[in-house]
Amino acid sequence: MKHSSSRRLPAAIGAAAAAIVMMSTATAHAAPNDEHPGTRTALNAFQSVAGPGAAVYAGDNTGAWTLSAGTGTINTTKPIQADEHFRIGSQTKTFTAATVLHLVDEGKVALDTDIDTYLPDTVNGNGYDGTRITVRHLLQHTSGIAAYDPLASIALAEPNGTYNTATLVREGLKRAPVSAPGAGFTYSNTNYLILGMLIEKVTGLPVHEAVTRRIIEPLGLARTVFPAPGNRVLPSPAVPGYHGARIGPFYFWSPVISYDPSVFSAAGAMVSTMEDLSSFYSALAAGKVVSPASLAEIEKVRDIGGGGYGLGVIKVDLSCGGEAWGHNGAVPGYFTQTMVTKDGRHASVMTNAYLATNPSGEKLAALVDTALCENQG
Repeated sequence: MKHSSSRRLPAAIGAAAAAIVMMSTATAHAAPNDEHPGTRTALNAFQSVAGPGAAVYAGDNTGAWTLSAGTGTINTTKPIQADEHFRIGSQTKTFTAATVLHLVDEGKVALDTDIDTYLPDTVNGNGYDGTRITVRHLLQHTSGIAAYDPLASIALAEPNGTYNTATLVREGLKRAPVSAPGAGFTYSNTNYLILGMLIEKVTGLPVHEAVTRRIIEPLGLARTVFPAPGNRVLPSPAVPGYHGARIGPFYFWSPVISYDPSVFSAAGAMVSTMEDLSSFYSALAAGKVVSPASLAEIEKVRDIGGGGYGLGVIKVDLSCGGEAWGHNGAVPGYFTQTMVTKDGRHASVMTNAYLATNPSGEKLAALVDTALCENQG
């Protein structure tokens, strides 16, 4: 569920081997075989090092199209469709950031106020001082909080199988600071778990309800869900997620074991579709989600090598000129990314496995870039 840059996405989840599955290439929706040849080539290259299937949903203000390679369900030749649900991992962070900026717009949160003001004594000890870490630091991963994958604490589940965010935060803070607040960039899920606690404290709502009411419902994202703790169901229609590995010409896939998404909470629990994600990021970039002042703050990026990181968003330079904004995500069973431009182009990509032993971040970045640039007007 991590991000580093558009060119190099680190492993988040280990892979496990199971049944061998033979793959085939298929197309989805209305993109004929002779259209978007560059994107099709890039998609096939990505899928060859990714999961059983991969797909891209792309377009602009005049229309959209989908290409699919491989299969969405092992032992079939079922193409992945743009309206099918999957777990979006760290693309959740952009929804969380947008919710925090809603609270900024309402005067309930200030970006440069320390987190201790809102959550007293939550971020302290082991070298951390919550009076020196601001809301902006958490949003931009410049808090100095060490990198942390919540799945490392999967044994900390409550008796009912759900996860308490405060418990996960305390576990994350057992890792010593990697820098002084504001001094460096370190992508850490703990930052966004803390922001989820902030949202709950200020709104009085569970974070999944706050994000749903403030972002998902107003934008009409009917196939986007921030699941409540205990809700492990992937809504239908869905793309199954897999563990796996690739060894030469052979592939080994097994279904992802069910886990409670509250282990990721505001850092990566959400479910959506390529269509809905494109709509969300397009609305955000067009100024339809937060105020112009807050959008300007979101787009103030920190250079992270090969790209920039704003407040819950990635900025990348495109090969055809200009820039794109969005985020990526990796959780058990899925590796995803959505990027949009200010002139209305969009590209959302997903594959139904995440292979830590065979990283595919470079080819994912190339696919997104090609889809945004190939048919540029």
